[in-house]
Amino acid sequence: MTQKSANKMWGGRFEMSPDQLMVRINASISFDQALAPQDIRGSKAHAAMLAETGIISKSDAREIAKGLDQIADEIAGGKFSFSEELEDIHMNVESRLTEIIGPSAGRLHTARSRNDQVALDFRMYVRDAVDAFDAALAGLQQALAEKALEHAAVIMPGFTHLQPAQPVTLGHHLLAYVEMFGRDRARFADARKRMNECPLGAAALAGTSFPIDRHMTAKALGFDRPTSNSLDSVADRDFALETLAAATISAMHLSRLAEEIVIWMTPQFGFVKLSDKWTTGSSIMPQKRNPDAAELCRAKVGRIAASFQGLAMVMKGLPLTYSKDMQEDKETTFDALENYAVAVAAMAGMVADIEPVPERMAAAAGSGYSTATDLADWLVRTLKMPFREAHHVSGAIVKAAEKRGLNLPDLPLEAMQKIEKRITSDVFSVLSVEDSVKSRKSYGGTAPQNVVKMAKSWLKRLEKARQPG
Repeated sequence: MTQKSANKMWGGRFEMSPDQLMVRINASISFDQALAPQDIRGSKAHAAMLAETGIISKSDAREIAKGLDQIADEIAGGKFSFSEELEDIHMNVESRLTEIIGPSAGRLHTARSRNDQVALDFRMYVRDAVDAFDAALAGLQQALAEKALEHAAVIMPGFTHLQPAQPVTLGHHLLAYVEMFGRDRARFADARKRMNECPLGAAALAGTSFPIDRHMTAKALGFDRPTSNSLDSVADRDFALETLAAATISAMHLSRLAEEIVIWMTPQFGFVKLSDKWTTGSSIMPQKRNPDAAELCRAKVGRIAASFQGLAMVMKGLPLTYSKDMQEDKETTFDALENYAVAVAAMAGMVADIEPVPERMAAAAGSGYSTATDLADWLVRTLKMPFREAHHVSGAIVKAAEKRGLNLPDLPLEAMQKIEKRITSDVFSVLSVEDSVKSRKSYGGTAPQNVVKMAKSWLKRLEKARQPG
């Protein structure tokens, strides 16, 4: 070990260089360089505020801003050299700024710490991701609502326990996911409201004695207000946890839709087709068309949920305020948010590409005695039976049809009358899948007229949300 510190950023207190393994475990530049745009935006706002409050000169602030713009261009152009010895994005940027403008670069860190600096950068990164997610989810909803409108009357089986339950329409089924992703957008929006407070100015943990204007920097960076407690400001990672929780729920919704696409594409179902854009082949079986994109979307929830759980475990035992453990907050969060974004985009592409096979869906909708509930409802309405009695009678009629190998609409009237003599030929008006779905006119039901109305309503809402102002 030499007697000279290897880190000029914090080396005054130390006599020896850190061990190379310490350098490696301590450095975060391999992943937190992703924060460069946010770090530079934050530094420019901080310098402008320092100048406005008279803490540094306006000429220094101009030089700092000019140097930061040059660094941003270098990073964007792939010409910036990142150093592991400088640990993180903050020190890499500040070191390069010193090379460009000289000693006045050292004034930039007045009245702030890496603690509030990283809290700011990370918060802005997550906020930017949330804004992108909202737009991406709106695009997915658009694709689903358009497909729902196109196929509002295509009949398919509705399932419980993955067994045929009642006939529904494909449009109605797709609109269920529009609703889910709408709630996902609301969760992200709620998380954004809570995270939209600026921690810059909390400094290391206690605030600063300099006469800074935290409201100025908060406004400049698009925040609603500065954070109210300096300790919480640097210790908080709730914003990342909440965003990961919302992403986990949304990824679960993506996974459910992906699983249905996988099932529907099997020859046994044959409900839908995907083009070559979203499928792959086999290295050995030439007949294969594998829904790999859907399968990968299905898997992403594991990766995203693990990131949420991992960050929760990092934070669970930390006393206030900052501990180096919190450096472990970013790498998996970046990975989770990137993979979530990819999954949403892929799903939107698959939904737009997917082509239903109506004849297969209709045939499956009519199997499994899926209109038995319609029969029970007819008995209640027409014969005034208590529903429990009607349920029992309908079950007996299903059993009779099953013994004959017939679907309900094909069972002779005489066979039904052996079970309940008051049944008339009018019963056949409710036993077809077409009549079944048309009858489900209650609000939120699967009747095609409902589906058309709801799909158009969603498309109108999505269009309105895109309008400026």
